[in-house]
Amino acid sequence: MTGGSYAPAVLVTRPDGQADSLCERLEAAGFAVTRQPLLALEPVARLAPAQRRLIQDLDRFQHCIFISRNAVRFGLELFFDYWPQWPVGVACYAVGDSTAAALREAGLAVRTPGADMTSEGLLALPELAAVQGERVLIVKGEGGRQALRETLGSRGAEVDELACYRRVAPAIDGAALADRLARDAVRLILISSGEALANLTALLKPRETHKLADIALVVPSARVAEEAVAAGWQQPVVAANAADDAMLAAAQRWRSALGERE
Repeated sequence: MTGGSYAPAVLVTRPDGQADSLCERLEAAGFAVTRQPLLALEPVARLAPAQRRLIQDLDRFQHCIFISRNAVRFGLELFFDYWPQWPVGVACYAVGDSTAAALREAGLAVRTPGADMTSEGLLALPELAAVQGERVLIVKGEGGRQALRETLGSRGAEVDELACYRRVAPAIDGAALADRLARDAVRLILISSGEALANLTALLKPRETHKLADIALVVPSARVAEEAVAAGWQQPVVAANAADDAMLAAAQRWRSALGERE
């Protein structure tokens, strides 16, 4: 074990199929890992005609922004049905490294914000600074933040959104989840998104909160940390972003602080 003698139990909450790498790295670092997805993902089964036209008109856009790896997964499946070759002149953007990697795996060149893997970091790219009169397509899940659309619109861009998948809460019982946290002696829960946090809070809210007082959260941004505090979680640990490196580093930082206290 490379992470020291103390192996606290951590709960990883990423959707099925997206947690293996993080779990392996946590285990290699000396954590005892358990899993419970707090989000399930499904494609939008029937696109509205206006959404279908966005796919058909892809070559009329100058910029195409993928919000997440899931947007790449579900969005490219739709695009490649109509466009076997990505149209020339449509620049691809990714908010984070894993999203960028998925685009590169599909053979597409991609622009990223680098270290600041947020919507705000993407908006700081010079390619998106002067977009007056240009068309931007944002590929995303249903719902979510509107910062990209609003800011690019204020810069004079014509912005459309393709919502190609939806996030749904998994069919799990809150009481059973609380009992599992106690049985596995979970001390830390890794949260990768605001939606996952909302589902966790909704599941556990009916339970006696003092039973969860010793459980800490790692969250992917200051915004999600604010939501966690508002929901009653104590002093969440803020990772630099939701990528494996950042979540692991935050978990190790929490463990070091816990060791000092105990």
